Amino acid sequence: METLIDLVNRLQKACTALGDFGDESSLPTLWDALPSIAVVGGQSSGKSSVLESIVGKDFLPRGSGIVTRRPLVLQLHKVEEGEEYAEFAHLPRKKFTEFAAVRKEISDETDRETGRTKQISSVPIYLSIYSPNVVNLTLIDLPGLTKVAVEGQSDNIVHDIENLVRSYIEKPNCIILAVSPANQDLATSDAIKISREVDPKGERTFGVLTKIDLMDQGTDAVDILEGNSCKLKFPWIGVVNRSQADINNNVDMISARKREREYFTNSPQYGHLANRMGSEHLGNVLSKHLGSVIKSRIPGIQSLISRTILDLETELSRLGKPVAVDSGGKLYLIMEICRAFDQTFKEHLDGIRPGGEKVYGVFDNQLPAALKRLQFDKLLSMDNVRKLITEADGYQPHLIAPEQGYRRLIESTLVTIKPPAESVVDAVHGILKDLVRKSINETAELKQYPSLKVEVMNAAGESLDRMRIESKKAALQLIDMESSYLTVDFFRKLPQDIEKGGNPTHSIFDRYDEAYLRRVGSNVLSYVHMVVGTLRHSIPKSVVYCQVREAKRSLLDCFFTELGAKEGRQLGKLLDEDPVITQRRQNIAKRLELYRAAQSEIDTVVWAK
Repeated sequence: METLIDLVNRLQKACTALGDFGDESSLPTLWDALPSIAVVGGQSSGKSSVLESIVGKDFLPRGSGIVTRRPLVLQLHKVEEGEEYAEFAHLPRKKFTEFAAVRKEISDETDRETGRTKQISSVPIYLSIYSPNVVNLTLIDLPGLTKVAVEGQSDNIVHDIENLVRSYIEKPNCIILAVSPANQDLATSDAIKISREVDPKGERTFGVLTKIDLMDQGTDAVDILEGNSCKLKFPWIGVVNRSQADINNNVDMISARKREREYFTNSPQYGHLANRMGSEHLGNVLSKHLGSVIKSRIPGIQSLISRTILDLETELSRLGKPVAVDSGGKLYLIMEICRAFDQTFKEHLDGIRPGGEKVYGVFDNQLPAALKRLQFDKLLSMDNVRKLITEADGYQPHLIAPEQGYRRLIESTLVTIKPPAESVVDAVHGILKDLVRKSINETAELKQYPSLKVEVMNAAGESLDRMRIESKKAALQLIDMESSYLTVDFFRKLPQDIEKGGNPTHSIFDRYDEAYLRRVGSNVLSYVHMVVGTLRHSIPKSVVYCQVREAKRSLLDCFFTELGAKEGRQLGKLLDEDPVITQRRQNIAKRLELYRAAQSEIDTVVWAK
């Protein structure tokens, strides 16, 4: 049992050192899982005297009003021999052998946290006492409950103290030591009232009755101590503390304990209860009970620690690495983050992640549908064919075939393919921009650094804009090439109408009959359809080459070039991590350190057994 109590002592000390003392932070708390004993009582209930009786030393500040203004985690370590001394967690290398100095340090450390006011703080003071006259035990002394604020205190001090006390004793692993004076009505006891609210069945509450020797003559506390008037799971324990005169006369604790034992043994009212009364008995009972509770909780604590370590490691990994200090480290980190983004972007295009298939959808659906909507047959209507062929002949009719007319008809028809080609380029550009946005959002490291995220987004967008311009040029050049050089073999295979070379009997405005014009229009339409079939395949190839392939190959090349010329300060501006995330990472790292240390401590004790 002593080993287990010592284990919890070490864990609590580690908790306090690393900022885990049951506060309201969003981090997981080991403190709440560790069994502890919290001492609760109203002002002037004798709470401080009970603690000093258990320890056997005068070490707590005294005075009127609220004296205890911060939780005091008091660890008692029984040693076989040697001098008695105390240590504070905030002064780890200093031994206090004079307990008057301990009292002063508690007051001074309280003032350091709260200032020289009468306000309270939830940050605990950690005090260890080593003595052959104590039992292994940990007690948490809490500020005394009060009903009214005094001068120098805020109006809400009553609620602040109650909330602080409640934050400790409402935890299921907290053992409550409720201290009440016997010379006051138990029904008005602050300690019993708040204990019943958080522990209505009294299953984790120990009742301590003080000032029994100060009760009015003719009255006693037997009914309470026998558990008749206020039932708890554990028997009530009465104590007789030193009087103010004893304190003033420096009556030592050894003598005070002797007188306490004699009081109960020789008392006609309490003689039958003497074997379970007194501060010495109280210390032994609490030590034994705390040890048994710790033993029962160890498996659950081990499980909690293992789960929490895994959760903290996962979140720490999600938050990413801390920012490097030197320029080289910053540049390396930025490059690594950009590479991670670039890899994610490529995975979208290559089908490892969704989104890249939309590019093929543009080629397979949007482009054919757009070309089909052009309705070339309407562009090659009889009137349009006549108009263009006539205009192409100039002032005299052609001799063999209307070659210039054919060319003009083909050129004027093929030019209508340019808007759909440009639309394909724009559609793919839109898809690539959307994939960039998705890839940035999926790159966890970029979420850490808003400025870098914006720079990468802008750099990728500028690259895609340049690629779109080049892609449009290439796609339109394909159409211009088809217009600039016609496939001669196609027309050589067509039946030639040699009779239509110009007829002097017809008007210059009526050179061609309807059948001939229809045949010209049909020939041009066939040729255009052949060219469209070619462009339907060559335009996607051009778009992929100029946009998709180029985006995969050099999306951030310009950004990397600019990055290499930046100085450390400029690089630092890109790594402007949200201070909240920075603080969160530091807090998680500290809490992870605590849990790993706790796991090691528990494993050592368990394996030793």
